[in-house]
Amino acid sequence: MKKIAILGSTGSIGIQTLEVAREHKDEIKVVSLVAHSNIDLLEQQIREFMPELVCVYDENKAKQLRENIKDLQVPVETGMDGIIACASLSSADTVVAALVGMIGILPTIEAIKAGKNIALANKETLVTAGHLIMPLCKEKGVKLLPVDSEHSAIFQALNGESKKNIHKIILTASGGPFRGLNISSLKNITPQDALKHPNWSMGNKITIDSATLINKALEVMEAAWLFGVPISQVQVLVHPQSIIHSMVEYLDGSVIAQMGLPDMRLPIQYALFYPDRKEMKLGERLDLTKINQLTFEEADMETFYGLKLGLEAGKLGGSMPTVFNAANEWAVARFLEGKIGFLDIPKLISKAMENHIIITSPSLNEILNTEQETYDFIEGIVDTVR
Repeated sequence: MKKIAILGSTGSIGIQTLEVAREHKDEIKVVSLVAHSNIDLLEQQIREFMPELVCVYDENKAKQLRENIKDLQVPVETGMDGIIACASLSSADTVVAALVGMIGILPTIEAIKAGKNIALANKETLVTAGHLIMPLCKEKGVKLLPVDSEHSAIFQALNGESKKNIHKIILTASGGPFRGLNISSLKNITPQDALKHPNWSMGNKITIDSATLINKALEVMEAAWLFGVPISQVQVLVHPQSIIHSMVEYLDGSVIAQMGLPDMRLPIQYALFYPDRKEMKLGERLDLTKINQLTFEEADMETFYGLKLGLEAGKLGGSMPTVFNAANEWAVARFLEGKIGFLDIPKLISKAMENHIIITSPSLNEILNTEQETYDFIEGIVDTVR
C-alpha cells in the first residue's frame, strides 16, 4: 500500500492525484493533505479520503475548517509548520510536492530529510535550490520522481540508458495560445485570453507561464538538475499537438520519445507507482490513426523573450534563477489581477535580473532573502515599465 501526502491538494495537480488515488484505492492511501485556503473543496477531500492530518496555510480558514469537520477526528494544522508536519508525517512514504511557487521549497527539503520519496510537480524547488536538493536526495537515499509531463517523458526515455550517452534532451512545448503571433499582437492580451491553453487543463499560474513560454525556461533549468546535464544540452522544440512530451537524442543519433495524450494523470500515476506500471483506468488512450500530423518548429525567442531570459538565468546560475522565478511569480500575479500588461511580465523580469548581483552558491536563507529582495525591487519600479 502506497501512503502519500499531497501538498497542494486543491490545485490542478492535487485534484488529479486524488483522481488517480480514487481509481487505485486498494493500493494508495492518502495520509495528509495541504491546501492554501480552498476549505470547501478540502473538506470534500477530507470526508472522502479520511487523511490522518491536514493543513490549511491560511490561519483564519484553518479555524473555519476545524469547525466544519468537528465531527471527524482529523487534526487541522496551519502555516508553514503545518505544511512541514504534513510533508514529514511518519506514515507517508511519498510526498506529492504540488504547491505553487517558492513556498514549496522548505516543505520539500524537510520531506527529503525525513526520508520521503518525492513526486515533484513544483518547478521552483529545483530551479532555485537544485544545488541543495539533489545532493540531499543522494545523501538521504530518496527518489525524486518528476511529475511534469515533459520531465516524466525524459525520465522514461532515459530508463536503462547511461547519461554519458546523451547528446541532447529535446523538451517539447505546445507554443501556448499565442503561437505564431508577433510581439505587437500581444500588447492588449488579457488574462482571459492567456488562460485559454489549446491543449492542457492546468492552474492559472502555470497556464500564464505557458502563454509567455516562461514555463519552458523553468523546465529547462529543472531538467538540467534532474538529469545532470548543462543548460546548453537542453533544446526547446515547439510541438503544437502535445503528443510527444519530450525526447532524448543519444550520441549515435537515435532519438527516443515518450508519447501520449495530454493528460497529467498519466505522469502522476507513473511517479506514484514507479518502477511498476499500472493500468490507466482514467481518460482515453492514444490512437495514432486519429492523429493527422505531428509538427515541430523552433521556439520564437524574440517574441517570447521571457524564454531567452530564463535560459540566460539558468546559464548564469547561482541566485539568478531565483530572481528570474521570483520576478515572474510577482508579475504573473499582478497580470492576473489586471494591474500590469502581458508584455510587462518579461520587462519586469529583465529589470530584476539587471539589478541583481549573483550569489554563486546561495544557502536556503539567501535564496529566500533574494526572493523577497526581488519582490521589493519590482514593487518599486513597476510603474516605470508600464
